[in-house]
Amino acid sequence: MALHTPCDVRPFVPHDGAMCLLDTLLDYDAEGATVEITPQADDLFVEDGAIPAWVGLEWMAQGVAAWAGVWAHIDGAPPPPGFLIASRRYQAHVDNFTLGAPVHVRVTREFVADNGVRAFTGTLSTAAGQCLAEGRLSIFQPPPDASSSPTERPDAR
Repeated sequence: MALHTPCDVRPFVPHDGAMCLLDTLLDYDAEGATVEITPQADDLFVEDGAIPAWVGLEWMAQGVAAWAGVWAHIDGAPPPPGFLIASRRYQAHVDNFTLGAPVHVRVTREFVADNGVRAFTGTLSTAAGQCLAEGRLSIFQPPPDASSSPTERPDAR
């Protein structure tokens, strides 16, 4: 079952309320997704009338979450948990992101390891395609039957 895009990204990201920082799923494919965020004055991370460039890392991580959530949705499952474990070579070409100016976040899968670690490249750009920031993320996605609570795990000691 394919999704019709663009559409609201919230059903595909396991973040509630204001912690879901993204607005729209623009497109997705087997290797990645493009999402959009239009920063607003009530955003959690507004500083001096703008969003600091470092927030772009979280936008990329939530873009990965949206991509994983889309495929889970297609399979009839809820958005899976995932954890940002590292970022490399994040380079912002701007000091901050302007309120009211849409930012496109493209994440592309580079590889998936057997242990649940996944690597993605990410690019933040204007709607016209000007690169605002770029970097690489390492994500850990536990297997569907794993629990973070030791008391819920059958192999807990």
